[in-house]
Amino acid sequence: MSQPATPEWSYVQALKNPRLALFLGGVAFSGIGDGMLIAAIPLLAIKIHGDLPVAIAVSLAAAAPFVSSTLVALPFSLGTRRFPVRAGLVSDCLLRGAALVAAGLAAVSESLTVFALIAALFIGSCLRSVGTPATRLAALGMAPSHGRFAVNGLLATVRQFTLYVVGPAIGGLIAGFASPEWALVVDGATFLPLLLATLLVVPRSRSTRKEAKGNESGLKVMRRLPVAWRLLVVVFFFNLLYMPVEIALPLLVNGPLGGDGKALGAVWTLFGIGALLGALATNFLRSVPQVPLMMGIIAAWGATTVGLALSQNVTSAAVAFFIGGVVYAPFTPVAYSYLHTFLSERDEQPVLTLWSTVSTLAAPIGLLASGPLVHALGGRGAVFLSAFLILALALGMTWIRPMAPPPDPPEAAPAAPLGKHQQNRET
Repeated sequence: MSQPATPEWSYVQALKNPRLALFLGGVAFSGIGDGMLIAAIPLLAIKIHGDLPVAIAVSLAAAAPFVSSTLVALPFSLGTRRFPVRAGLVSDCLLRGAALVAAGLAAVSESLTVFALIAALFIGSCLRSVGTPATRLAALGMAPSHGRFAVNGLLATVRQFTLYVVGPAIGGLIAGFASPEWALVVDGATFLPLLLATLLVVPRSRSTRKEAKGNESGLKVMRRLPVAWRLLVVVFFFNLLYMPVEIALPLLVNGPLGGDGKALGAVWTLFGIGALLGALATNFLRSVPQVPLMMGIIAAWGATTVGLALSQNVTSAAVAFFIGGVVYAPFTPVAYSYLHTFLSERDEQPVLTLWSTVSTLAAPIGLLASGPLVHALGGRGAVFLSAFLILALALGMTWIRPMAPPPDPPEAAPAAPLGKHQQNRET
């Protein structure tokens, strides 16, 4: 007889783990810093763009962190080597923190050019795509298999709250009452709590050199999981088609909507409040079939993007973005939880790194393409085009429907797959 499934952890049960709670606190501080940059980087690029067209300057500054992190992460995701989770997190915190503080102080002294800003963001974010999956792996390593959905949901909740609620509000206030360059300095300092939490609660990884011969690359694992790579295609294009909004929004707020840095921070804060509510509601969506749920999320985001393009003032734009945050927030935790149902423990790191790398690759491609697009079509035109293509993507997700249930891992993989959930959860 099969044993009854262990009930999934609630958020409260997960937070009773003191190591996990401390680590999530560190993640929250770094998320606040990253959220500040959402408002500060475009405003700083606009301030120091020089002879470079403003839309191009904003897109290059926004794309730089994603380009460098993708280049560094590819060898890990396409090869069989595993990176130590603790070392990856520590290195990312030190490099990003130092680069942001240095760039911010240079900007304060009025010696930072737009190209120096792009270079600092490029170099400082080299290990971002290593640190991002390491953060998730470290948190998941502190919970049993029946706590993984709660951990993924908590990570999403913390990130939505800090990245889109607290961070942009603080970034907008600093930009409005001081200057956007000081936001870079403060952001660099927010990596210190995450660094300390990592050193305190994340154990050192044992050497895996002897096990390398039996390892599979993330690409090889994905090849035998068709549903996983098809979902990854959807995630990639969803991220890609969102990027024109990120470039157009600061130009819309500072232009036809008649706002300023504080208004841009307010718009992002409303998005974050909506995203926080959506993330908290994710725990109640377990019984909803995954593919229709993702189709609905993508279609609803496309509809709210139309609302943003039609906005005539900052208030209506903020309302549209608030609704967008509510409908978008469940997408990532649901997707990652579902992905975990296909993976054995030894496959987690390469697949999560590949997944993170490919989905993140959409950012530099989309941001670099969005600069000329926004320059040519204007903010409203670019947002309308983004909305139309996202709605088409939602319809295109019928491609995933015929997939069979996920296969069992091959015999070479150890133990049982991690994190089987009552209702196969996704991406």
